[in-house]
Amino acid sequence: MRVLVVEDERNLADAIARGLRKRGMAVDVAYDGDAGHEAAFVTRYDVVILDRDLPGVHGDRICADLAASGALTRVLMLTASGTVADRVEGLQLGADDYLAKPFAFDELVARVQALGRRATPAAPPVLAVGDLELDPARRVVTRAGVPLDLTNKEFGVLAELLKARGAVVSSEELLERVWDANTDPFTTIVRVTVMTLRKKLGDPPLIDTVVGAGYRVGEPA
Repeated sequence: MRVLVVEDERNLADAIARGLRKRGMAVDVAYDGDAGHEAAFVTRYDVVILDRDLPGVHGDRICADLAASGALTRVLMLTASGTVADRVEGLQLGADDYLAKPFAFDELVARVQALGRRATPAAPPVLAVGDLELDPARRVVTRAGVPLDLTNKEFGVLAELLKARGAVVSSEELLERVWDANTDPFTTIVRVTVMTLRKKLGDPPLIDTVVGAGYRVGEPA
């Protein structure tokens, strides 16, 4: 899942980003409304965590512009005010959810995960092909009933390939969906991650390389 945090309180923004990365999400951070507005329209995010009162472009405008664009990106609006009137106003602007500060981090994570499921076409609660199963909610992968120990990036790559349901996913798409904006676009990290993932998945092989196009998961031979 790709997430953008737009929050001018740097300590809070960085804490949110660290916590979400530990949960396996790819997270970018913008510390003002100008940078946040630009980032939200340059990269396709699943969820934008948006502080309402931002310097530069106001959070209300970012929210309204995203809603007007027709993007699948979901918006979780943060605010220091938790009155009913403020919540209603935020939702009317196009926000998908609303969370007042201070908040429990576990609640933030649960809301982001729920919004992320709505940001993409519906997928089964458990992704499976052959004897391989991936449970996104519990972050568990098994093959033939045996749990596999995957890194966050390996898990993210496998989830994206399984969600494609046999279609080819390019290295560029995997880099965009699983890594954050600080990753060198010319890196070989996708190829290396797929290589280690193949080893962990074992035989028969599941991930095919489509030369010049990307990768796909097919039914085992």
